[in-house]
Amino acid sequence: MQWLREMWTKEGPGIPKDAPKRTGLALFAEILVREWWEMVKLNILFILASLFVVTLPAALAATARVSVALVEDRNTYLLRDFTEAFLRYFWRATACGLVLAGALAIGVHAIATYAAGARDNLALAAPLAIALVAAAFLAVTACHLIVLMVMRDLPALRLFRLAALASVARPLPALAALAFNAALWLAHILFYPISVFMPATFNFSLGMFAVAFAAHRAAEMVLDLPTHAKPHAQDAS
Repeated sequence: MQWLREMWTKEGPGIPKDAPKRTGLALFAEILVREWWEMVKLNILFILASLFVVTLPAALAATARVSVALVEDRNTYLLRDFTEAFLRYFWRATACGLVLAGALAIGVHAIATYAAGARDNLALAAPLAIALVAAAFLAVTACHLIVLMVMRDLPALRLFRLAALASVARPLPALAALAFNAALWLAHILFYPISVFMPATFNFSLGMFAVAFAAHRAAEMVLDLPTHAKPHAQDAS
């Protein structure tokens, strides 16, 4: 049974030290090719951890923690890192998740209401546009918030302020990550039942990795970290 234990606890693969440094989509693809099996296992862990629904925010935070480690090319011990992050961020992630879910629900309701009214009254087009922009900004802020949460232990209000600042400074990468997630689920719907195994194998972990990859640079900027910094603040303690 040693092979089964090592499948979840052994150190993840790295990259040669003399390999040329890639950026952007080339780096995204490189990490994806190198870590695809870890992402499949991470996807399974996420599904198991979120089965009770109330544990969903903590499962997302744990998945984000591992995804940030992959982005930063740090050694990962999947089961240990996921479990530690799940327990560490459980209450904070749950509280933030409730706040963001409530805000997004209000935004979606406002969009639906104004969209229905704008069919008969063009004057409602302006508040509809505002509601759309506000909802998009809130979604981008949520992406930066979860990445910031697992990168640095900070008070909740400061995390929200930094997430908002990161969303103003670099909104486009996070928007691209959200579009990538939407494309994943759209492909699952369009190609069903051929795509029936997509959520079970990589949709959740790949989607969170895309968010972590997109939001990481903005998070470093607002945390005033150098681009080459690798370890977490809590790891250095």
